[in-house]
Amino acid sequence: MNFERKDLSNNQLLAFYKQLLWPRMIEDKMLVLLRQGKISKWFSGIGQEAIAVGATLALEPDEWIMPLHRNLGVFTTRQMPLHQLFLQWQGTQQGYSKARERSFHFGSKEHHICGMISHLGPQLAVADGAALAYKLSQKNKVSLAFTGDGGTSEGDFHEALNVAAVWGLPVIFIIENNGYGLSTPVQDQYRCERLVDKAAGYGIEGVCIDGNNILTVYDTIKGVRDYCIEQQKPYLVECMTFRMRGHEEASGTKYVPAELFTTWEQKDPIKNYERYLIEQNVLTAFDVADIRNEFKQKIEAELAIGLAPAPVVAVPENELNDVYAPRLEPLAVLTADDKGRELRFVDAISEGLRQQLEKDPRLILMGQDIAAYGGAFKITEGFVKQFGEQRIRNTPLCESAILGTALGLSLEGYPSMVEMQFADFVSVGLNQIVNNLAKIHYRWGQSANVVVRMPTGAGVGAGPFHSQSNEAWFTHTPGLKVVYPSTPMDAKGLLIASLNDPNPVLFFEHKALYRSITGLVPESYYEIEIGKAKQVSNGEEILIITYGSGVRWATEYAAAHPDYSIGILDLRTLLPLDTSAIKKAVRETGRVLVLHEDTLTGGYGGEIAAWIGEHCFEWLDAPVMRCASLDTPVPFSTVLEKQFLATARLDATIQKLRAY
Repeated sequence: MNFERKDLSNNQLLAFYKQLLWPRMIEDKMLVLLRQGKISKWFSGIGQEAIAVGATLALEPDEWIMPLHRNLGVFTTRQMPLHQLFLQWQGTQQGYSKARERSFHFGSKEHHICGMISHLGPQLAVADGAALAYKLSQKNKVSLAFTGDGGTSEGDFHEALNVAAVWGLPVIFIIENNGYGLSTPVQDQYRCERLVDKAAGYGIEGVCIDGNNILTVYDTIKGVRDYCIEQQKPYLVECMTFRMRGHEEASGTKYVPAELFTTWEQKDPIKNYERYLIEQNVLTAFDVADIRNEFKQKIEAELAIGLAPAPVVAVPENELNDVYAPRLEPLAVLTADDKGRELRFVDAISEGLRQQLEKDPRLILMGQDIAAYGGAFKITEGFVKQFGEQRIRNTPLCESAILGTALGLSLEGYPSMVEMQFADFVSVGLNQIVNNLAKIHYRWGQSANVVVRMPTGAGVGAGPFHSQSNEAWFTHTPGLKVVYPSTPMDAKGLLIASLNDPNPVLFFEHKALYRSITGLVPESYYEIEIGKAKQVSNGEEILIITYGSGVRWATEYAAAHPDYSIGILDLRTLLPLDTSAIKKAVRETGRVLVLHEDTLTGGYGGEIAAWIGEHCFEWLDAPVMRCASLDTPVPFSTVLEKQFLATARLDATIQKLRAY
């Protein structure tokens, strides 16, 4: 192994050695504690420490790193105390994730380390977002994301590199090529000679290096960092290495040919660097012994602090309170003298976006065709001229990467709005929403100020892939907020509130309402509180609980049947649900119909009906009934679509409820 010190001093070379040795010795101890049952799981990075340590040393301490589960060297090089890490690995409430996460699935804003999720690929796009924030704020910084050879097979790898290339983002992507994705060898993962060859396909630069040579890693990443900042471009680095243990300890290494261990043992990053330093008279064998003895004592001292944690105490309120990041700023209250003027639903949404962009210069809008074209529904028309292409950003066709980018922007305090061209298309970004955005605050206290706008619903003859009502995909996921307005005034006020919320919000906008309804909308900047339902009308005979287009259907039905006493409750927010308003309305009526456009089976109406049955049973005069769309995909034919929609069965369901 050829080491080139270049202009590094002896003190720097020695410091690098200590940084490299420290995670190895911690791992050796952790493997002992794993066998003793003191920790429950371990992903070993033995044999590839030089990549994590060298790359972290080459960055500034306030530059975001997106590590994976084999990158202990990132955490130790960022000076995270061992006793605190050990508390984390034991699953204690004194750890970084309050006993909510395992091993390295946590992050720390203080140390600029973003907690990973098990899906691996999504980390790459989060680095895009942090790099975009640096670019927007004109900071000379980079972000860095790790992936493995197996992770390059995921679509997120392609999307993240493509977005970084198209947008010119200062982000470094590191591939740790250790030959295996768990037990799958690289020959079953790709056919190119080197993974770095993929860089050319994105129009970016890349290099393949010896990942076991800490000086090569450090010098390469330091130079790449300068390049990314100066050129405002991403860079791909493939680090060739090998892990000397299993994917995790339980999986073993029987699938690896024995001769590979012999070969790579000779390339051990610590032994070789240690030998080099002795040859260069930077270290002596006695120094090595002293350093190792010092580290052993330090490890034991740190473990003495962390080995007797307080027992985990399960308090439901504490867990529930940490699902959402708290909003600290007061709501923007509507002034009494602003009576408003008539606006269409679509115009109210556009006005809310525009006013928030004017108020908050950090807000970034991202979506397909939203810039010069103005979006599929023209909601952002004219925005790029007023706010510029840096804030109104056309995206490639890559929903997952853009959602990950939005999360990365949040790390640096930039709120964002991501527009799904149609709500149906969100399925290809589902992982980022339900596993990354939704869980991040609960896992390690990081807020995610991201709004995903979702043009949704049928009634416009658009067929199975442009007409779904998919709100129930998200109401099951703690950590998300799901907002679904039915009037222009609510649409504007709820959208502004969503953009100011420190949590991820799915904001559903019914396409059929865009240009078909109008209402009074105040001109001023105002918010409507998320999580509060609205009593549209009072009635003594039947209560219809609904949202979105269902409010329009219910209102039209009530107007057509003035002899029926119908109350209408517009939920407006589906998650969190306003159960107090539901309980109050049920008590006043006694007969309840839950109406929504989504299909019946698994629709959100089932949850509402179940809650009423459990909490309001004594006030019911009849079973809670549901009126929903047919359990089929949305048909294209307007004749079939009309039959599909819940309105085709609304009268029959109401008559059944009245007759009970």
